[in-house]
Amino acid sequence: MSPWLAAALHPALLSFAATQHPLTNTNNPSVDSYSSTCSSLASQLSIPSATLNFSQPVTAGTNLTFPSRNPDCVTVSGELPSIVVPVDICRVSLFVSTSDRSGINMEAWLPKNWTGRFLSTGNGGLAGCIQYRDMIYGSGLGFATVGADNGHNGAAGEAFLNNSEVLEDFVYRSIHTNVQVGKEITKEFYGAPHSKSYYFGCSTGGRQGLKSVQDFPEDFDGVIAGAPGNDWNNLMSWFDYLFTVTGNSSSPTFIPIDKWLGIIHSDILSQCDLIDGVQDGIVEDPNLCEYNPDGLICQSNSDPSSCITAEQANTIKRVFSPFFINGEFTYPRVQPGGESPIFTAWILGGDVVSFSADWFRFVVHSNPSLDVHTLGEADWKLAQQLDPFNISTVKGNISAFKERGGKLLTYHGQADGLASPIISELYYDHVSNTMNLSNPDMDQFYRFFRISGMSHCSSGTGAWRIGQSFFGDVSELEGENLNPDRNVLMAMVRWVEEGVAPETILGTKFVNDSDELEVEFSRRHCKFPLRNTYDGQGDSTEPESWSCQ
Repeated sequence: MSPWLAAALHPALLSFAATQHPLTNTNNPSVDSYSSTCSSLASQLSIPSATLNFSQPVTAGTNLTFPSRNPDCVTVSGELPSIVVPVDICRVSLFVSTSDRSGINMEAWLPKNWTGRFLSTGNGGLAGCIQYRDMIYGSGLGFATVGADNGHNGAAGEAFLNNSEVLEDFVYRSIHTNVQVGKEITKEFYGAPHSKSYYFGCSTGGRQGLKSVQDFPEDFDGVIAGAPGNDWNNLMSWFDYLFTVTGNSSSPTFIPIDKWLGIIHSDILSQCDLIDGVQDGIVEDPNLCEYNPDGLICQSNSDPSSCITAEQANTIKRVFSPFFINGEFTYPRVQPGGESPIFTAWILGGDVVSFSADWFRFVVHSNPSLDVHTLGEADWKLAQQLDPFNISTVKGNISAFKERGGKLLTYHGQADGLASPIISELYYDHVSNTMNLSNPDMDQFYRFFRISGMSHCSSGTGAWRIGQSFFGDVSELEGENLNPDRNVLMAMVRWVEEGVAPETILGTKFVNDSDELEVEFSRRHCKFPLRNTYDGQGDSTEPESWSCQ
């Protein structure tokens, strides 16, 4: 085992990892044969409907680029243009046909320091981009790791137009196929099957994780679903609805982004920051914040740059209220306190979010020329009714996953400006009510953590680093960063393999969000429905000054 991994893994996990290491397991490639076994994998694989592109050894320190990837995977989805591989891997690329007019491009990264574990990664947005940062993270921690492009290349939705097969790949089939094929590749390469199977994703990746739990309970022993974009159809309609609330930049109801990020955010903090007892720029539990913007309405002698109109105040109230269709609750409100440059501009910037625009053009109405600025309740209701391949992902009975011993961990940033964090509370309660389970019963297989001050999947003013992905520094794969008390992936491993479930997740906020600088503060995030509360004494930057109540 490499020194950094041995130092990083929780001590109780080391004995298991050592027995599965390819250099000590006689069923696995030896040091001398690792590269040759990788290079010859193509001649050994026999997977129906699969075409191998290449299998090649990649040594630690190699800087990988992805020339065949659509550029909008970087410009729209935020993926890295290139990435340095921190450990030796066997990189396998293949195309798997899923029908006569659809298929997925997928990769399997098989690390030399294999722990016996298998990991599937997810996607983001409209999900046409392999998330290589998560491939780095999984393989760097010794998981045989797979990822796929969900049947189309790029962040846009044109590929869905009049092709239900590609849409089916996007909704569920890509992940399920990717897992089945990935497990076969893993077994062939290492000469032994995986010991435990895990899933790891956020946003659309969170929805994919829930979809696997609901429809393919045998695929994973442990699923981590962050900020899941489930209730998908209503989420797409919510994006469009918010445009009808704000209007475009010339509308009297529109509020410039600088005012959202400036005077409105400051006013929200002045009303709600101290609810938790600490003035730190974080609304710990935005459910308790009932923000009233009336105090910002311009008076006769006001500076227009530092105030808002009565119409704009009404816009704010509507943004911070639930979304209804024909009087029926449809999707929860935007939570106050999560105003950020990127996501506020996306959902309140005077246009329809691109994900929503593409969904209505290429799926709901199959009309590339559709003017998404004129949609309304009839269109939103139609999206609900269509629900292709049950993409809503709101099935409440997940007893098959529970009964086979599966574990589900969800987390959601409370400053998420793209997918309302309330949706994760609603789904948790939906499962509890559907299965008639109390909170202690739910704790046996399903735990949900609210991460204060975290934006969508990452970033924000809170202690948002919880081991949810790879952010570019090898130190994330070392030492205390992999303590299961502060790392959701290793917390899941400990829960599945040792039966020790996480009670809290310790988050970290680095100064300027850089690993190379000092820790600004840490905070333990509570298991829902508990609420993190300052105890009223002690240093509020220390986790010991807070408790779950």
